[in-house]
Amino acid sequence: MTSALRRATFLAGSALTCVAAPAFATAETADQAPERDYLPAEIVVTGSVDGYSNDDGSSGTKTPTPLIDVPQTVATITDDQLEDQAITQLSEALRYVPGVSTESGEGNRDAVFIRGQETTADFYLDGLRDDAQYYRSLYNVERVEVLKGPNALIFGRGGGGGAINRVSKTAKVGDSFIEGDASADTFGAFAIGADLNQPLSDSVALRIAGTYEEFNNDRDFYDGRFIGITPTITAQLGPDTRLTASYTYDDDSRLADRGIPSFNGAPLFGFEETLFGVADFNISDTEVNIARARIDHDFSDALSANVSVQFADYDKLYANVVPSGSDGASVTLSGYRNDTDRQNLIGQANFIWQVNTGSARHMVLFGFEAGDQNTDDSRLGISFATATGPESRVTIPLADVLAIPAVSLTAPIRARDTQLTTFSAYLQDQIDIGDHVQIIAGVRWDRFDLESRDQIGGGINARMDEKFSPRAGLVIKPNENLSLYASYAQSFLPQSGDQFTSLSTLDAGLEPEKFTNYEIGAKWLIRSDLFFTAALFQLDRTNTTAPDPLTPGNVVLTGSTRTKGIELNLVGKITPQWQANIGYTYLDGEIRNDTESAPAGTRLEQLPEHQISLWNRFQFTDSFAAGLGVVYQDEQFASVSNAVTLPDYWRVDAAVFYDINERVSLQVNIENLFDETYYPAAHGDNNIQPAEPFSARFGVRVRM
Repeated sequence: MTSALRRATFLAGSALTCVAAPAFATAETADQAPERDYLPAEIVVTGSVDGYSNDDGSSGTKTPTPLIDVPQTVATITDDQLEDQAITQLSEALRYVPGVSTESGEGNRDAVFIRGQETTADFYLDGLRDDAQYYRSLYNVERVEVLKGPNALIFGRGGGGGAINRVSKTAKVGDSFIEGDASADTFGAFAIGADLNQPLSDSVALRIAGTYEEFNNDRDFYDGRFIGITPTITAQLGPDTRLTASYTYDDDSRLADRGIPSFNGAPLFGFEETLFGVADFNISDTEVNIARARIDHDFSDALSANVSVQFADYDKLYANVVPSGSDGASVTLSGYRNDTDRQNLIGQANFIWQVNTGSARHMVLFGFEAGDQNTDDSRLGISFATATGPESRVTIPLADVLAIPAVSLTAPIRARDTQLTTFSAYLQDQIDIGDHVQIIAGVRWDRFDLESRDQIGGGINARMDEKFSPRAGLVIKPNENLSLYASYAQSFLPQSGDQFTSLSTLDAGLEPEKFTNYEIGAKWLIRSDLFFTAALFQLDRTNTTAPDPLTPGNVVLTGSTRTKGIELNLVGKITPQWQANIGYTYLDGEIRNDTESAPAGTRLEQLPEHQISLWNRFQFTDSFAAGLGVVYQDEQFASVSNAVTLPDYWRVDAAVFYDINERVSLQVNIENLFDETYYPAAHGDNNIQPAEPFSARFGVRVRM
């Protein structure tokens, strides 16, 4: 255990044993409390948490704060909406979130653009970092939260465009239920799942969520399967103390599908089902083990604390033959195999103190976090058996099924062992001045130590960063149900990518990139179950590497980008029979100063100017309902080369729900109702992902 983590563990233990002082006043009973699980159990919630609506803003502040009082855009996808849309994977859920574009992730991982910023690492589970590159299932998730803009004070490094947080299902003391579901679609994919909650005593409960899923779609040779199980225990250790512990085992194996190449500035048309790879070689296998424990304790009505520890082990292998270009008659292929083994150990503690000073009411957050991450990452090249001998690249004629020469692995082309140690401390104050003015201000200090060892060449590179990340917000509340806000926040990202699997000699000496977000907005709780938000923002990314005009081959930190946008969202019950989640985003982003990737004036990649998402549920009778979804995404560039355009598209989804009785319900979900051909995501100019055509999924759900 590193010294930073030992220090964190010692401080956490000392706090729980030495601090004595009064439990939060609460506006709800335990039976009414929403499932937020990893933050203080008592939270003043002014709106509904049923259906599609949610008024819990605690993830944005680490304190019991209603969403209407958080000076930041937060989009939530609740468990009810996930069930209605028959969504099992995180990437599927995010397509209905305004301001988020899914990236194809090289066919082996979750990857997104949030406000024009790409990330494979800004993913969190109950507020703790879950940053390995893999596909995340939602079988054990209560809701998904997307927090827009830099979030360094709450989440630490990265998060330039935002952060995606999954809130886990946890055991419920005093409640007993069994839920099961099964579904299958017209491609032959199917999923079965179960969720069991059982009290073990008056103060202890066990919950087990599990799933088995098999994948299939219209793409040639595509298949795979996912196994997941998560047991959790909740123990009420006393009137003021609660322990939550869980273990997750996820095993994912699927074809690594890199999509199709481009031709003449657009996706190569006519090959939407063709695998530009080798079915027996293109694989993605991931095994994830996550163990975590958390203690919540109320010392008094004014002071509470929570302490969490998480250990995660990620073991991943992916291999692929990948297209790198086409002239319309042939395609060029290359490839590699990559192995990653990562262990994360994270300790976090938060103290929340409510105190009055004169007429001002304060909610003070003090916290610290320590982490230790070790990553072994290696890559092997491939060679194709051609008539002239082994080749690392091959060009072959286009065909519905490609005739690809035999593939073999070469010697390792890279092998690195990286050790990352972090320690953070943060302080935040939420100040209520009278009944109409709220101020939030805070700062986080991060120490970031990274060492990378080249296992082949033997060299070692290291860097250490110490950074302050401020946050400030002003909320004006003309009345209890309306807030107007302005906010400022910063974050940073060291110059070694968001996975920190390598560190060059050059990057080791460069200052981190910086993200600065300015935002104004309004939040209106129209009714207790209907919430409207609007935001106008500007996000600047600076300290980006650029060619040194005075020293060719060197770089300077003069590159910068800017993204500006508007986001609108209406979620909840528009009428007693009509429930909806409706969003619109306008985004404009470009490179302002030359970078290593592209010159000034270049539009940012995968940044559609307009995005529209509408999901509706119409309840016609007590037992019969229907759903209708519409997604529009404007055209976007596949990369910063701006040479390949992904066309704009409309997609329509539909659903029908029927409750046979209180325990059994049936549903049918139609995706891509009008069988549109479109390309929602890419990874560069020649890894473009075609969308699935029309498909239907039939499901049954049982509750006892």
